[in-house]
Amino acid sequence: MGDQNRIGTLESANAAQARRPTVSRLTVPATDVVREGRPEPFLDSRPTRSSTLAQWGGIALENYTIPAVFIPRHEHPEDFLHVVLSGAVEYEVCTKGRTLRFTSRPGTMFLLPKGTVDEVNWAGPTQRLAVAIHPSLLTNALDETAHETEIELTEHWDLIDHHISALLTEMTADLDDGSPAGSIYGESLANTLAVYLVKRYAVRRVTPVDFKGGLPGYRLKRVLGYIADSLEENITLSQLAAIAGMSPHYFSELFKQSTGHAPHNYVLLKRIERAKQQLRDPKRSIIDAGLDAGFQNPSHFARMFRKLEGTTPSRYRAENVSRTIY
Repeated sequence: MGDQNRIGTLESANAAQARRPTVSRLTVPATDVVREGRPEPFLDSRPTRSSTLAQWGGIALENYTIPAVFIPRHEHPEDFLHVVLSGAVEYEVCTKGRTLRFTSRPGTMFLLPKGTVDEVNWAGPTQRLAVAIHPSLLTNALDETAHETEIELTEHWDLIDHHISALLTEMTADLDDGSPAGSIYGESLANTLAVYLVKRYAVRRVTPVDFKGGLPGYRLKRVLGYIADSLEENITLSQLAAIAGMSPHYFSELFKQSTGHAPHNYVLLKRIERAKQQLRDPKRSIIDAGLDAGFQNPSHFARMFRKLEGTTPSRYRAENVSRTIY
């Protein structure tokens, strides 16, 4: 009987592996720039928050609080976003033989295409976000752009765009919360940002097709099966989109039409369901129940369980195990 169980487990694992997509996830480790042919940090100070540990594919986000600073001449190897969160400060930009002078306010941003060369002198303290975007995030955002080798963005200084600010604020909040859903939520937000940038700021504008009707049944079945078999792993949006055979944008749209949930919410709900099954088994520890369901640590598990179930894992266990016994 034990051998049969082991064989069944092995077959299940092999089936899951067969469904597992081969996805090239290009990560951006930091918002580096190039000076004199060498990659260097955008700023000398360390960020107060970074997306490095979250391992989002195709994007890096860093939060800085710094005094007045001169940022010497540099080139951006990726598309670059820079948003001032606080600080009404005069600043001067030198780029392409021009000198531009502005006064920052919360929401002031730069949107700079790959290859932009500049230097900036900030006259006072600011808190800001710096974001580097890998070209693949833009080219893979939509089915209409998948054949492109590169999407060129328009250059903007002293820009205000509340849609971009809202997305970056939510990405920062996910980092502050410890990314309880894993990479998938941050990557979903990054993909939404990429779609918006392509639609609003690409040199060659793209009008996406509006798909209706949800995912075809066989594609949805493959995706749901993969999620069920991989809850303990760091499920990414790019993996799920690859299984469905479409861009992340259309996958997210059609998945929500089919299930009523965004991909990251669906994964989170399935992890809670798995954890509840584990908690009803008195032989399983509460910590193991959370880890086996895919939560990164006990505090993430306890926080999300309470948020979604209205009670703590320990209280849920006490109530449901006692019902099972009696």
